[in-house]
Amino acid sequence: MSTNLSSTNQLATYSFEEGISTITLDDGKANVMSVQMLAEINAALDEAEKRGGVVILTGREKMFSGGFDLSVFKAGDQEQTYTMLSNGARLAERLLGFPLPIITACSGHAVAMGIFLLVATDYRIGVEGGSKFAANEVAIGMTVPHFAIRVLRQRLTPQQLNKAVNFAHYFSTTEALQAGIIDELTDPAELMAVARQRATEALKLDAGAHTSSKLRLREVLLQDIARDIERDCEGWRQAY
Repeated sequence: MSTNLSSTNQLATYSFEEGISTITLDDGKANVMSVQMLAEINAALDEAEKRGGVVILTGREKMFSGGFDLSVFKAGDQEQTYTMLSNGARLAERLLGFPLPIITACSGHAVAMGIFLLVATDYRIGVEGGSKFAANEVAIGMTVPHFAIRVLRQRLTPQQLNKAVNFAHYFSTTEALQAGIIDELTDPAELMAVARQRATEALKLDAGAHTSSKLRLREVLLQDIARDIERDCEGWRQAY
């Protein structure tokens, strides 16, 4: 049985087939994490959670996500900016504690909020080629949020974390694999096939045992990131 809930004006489309939910991000450009994009991702995750199974999260060709929507910052709408930032942080938290396995088919660049979402998922497949991975905040005059550092820390070694946070280092695909940002690399043409293979393997897991083990593994992390988000939201509320 297959289900497709996509429509022409959606930024995040959802489909379900043979126990696998696929969420595809495509705004036609950089897949920015606007308020609308974040809301649509959450709606797709709601649907996936109802159906059970495994989730594949992917982007458009050569672009997973370029991060938050910079036009929102430039527009100066304080409420919209706060909503975007806080919802992005809470989406990363949701991914870390999501009850189903999440396989990310990282189709290209993952920058700023894009890399934070990427490393919050369970298993990440990158594509060979020129993709870049970066937390570029300090290069564009922003301080890396507490929650974002926490998300990166659970994947990267201290050396790589320092490069990522303090120097806005742009990791190549090979560097990203070595740093733990992604788990494996494949040819772009094979990306979705490999992702479906990993998802099919994950379907063989005991669903309840997966959920309870994930939450046990990340128990302290999730407690810490919840506190980080409260600190970040307080700062954003004062700033915006």
